[in-house]
Amino acid sequence: MDGRVALVTGAARRVGASIVRTLHAAGYRIALHYRQSAAEAAALAQALNAQRPASVATFAADLLDTAALPGLVEAAATVWGRLDLLVNNASSFYATPVGQATEAHWDDLVGSNLKAPFFLSQAAAPWLRAHEGCIVNIVDLHAGRPMDEHPIYCATKAGLASLTRSLARELAPEVRVNGIAPGAILWPEHPIDAGERERILGRVPLGRAGSPADIARTLLFLVQYAPYVTGQIIAVDGGRTTGV
Repeated sequence: MDGRVALVTGAARRVGASIVRTLHAAGYRIALHYRQSAAEAAALAQALNAQRPASVATFAADLLDTAALPGLVEAAATVWGRLDLLVNNASSFYATPVGQATEAHWDDLVGSNLKAPFFLSQAAAPWLRAHEGCIVNIVDLHAGRPMDEHPIYCATKAGLASLTRSLARELAPEVRVNGIAPGAILWPEHPIDAGERERILGRVPLGRAGSPADIARTLLFLVQYAPYVTGQIIAVDGGRTTGV
């Protein structure tokens, strides 16, 4: 993978940062996107550039600004003159119970979780075609198993799953497009009590939460070891989708 370039959105923290570290260790150069996590992005880039000079560049952008998305892709691709992988990882997540949801909630969740991945993919497609590249979308277990009080979020992730399959057809044969549907990998940043965690893990056959590395390694498999796989969404959920 030496010399290949990946643009990873929402890459400064959590799962995104793990994806960046894994791809970088595999030889990728990284265009690291962030919105507000400037300090975390800079620290991660500095650490990885210390390992391999000039291998990571950071890019700040609000993915809700659709008009700016082609410029983000162009800027990321022109650093090293190519783009081989787009990882649509950035996502917004919060409850929107029926009766309390607003149009602003709708626009924010649809914009970050579905609209931005489409327009980033559209802008990246010519670059990816040139090198038979890949797109990987980070979907969600709840795209197919709606979660209480999160109807808009779940709908956006269901849309992203459908978009993954559609793009796989549209961009073939030069570009492969796949998705990963995480289950209980990282707990939400808002407080969640021990009872709720126990209830969630009680539905996971493996009986434990996963880690961001589980997502990152699955992504590396898709881009490096699965040249005949496209249009697929791999559940990384400890077996959660085998039950109710």
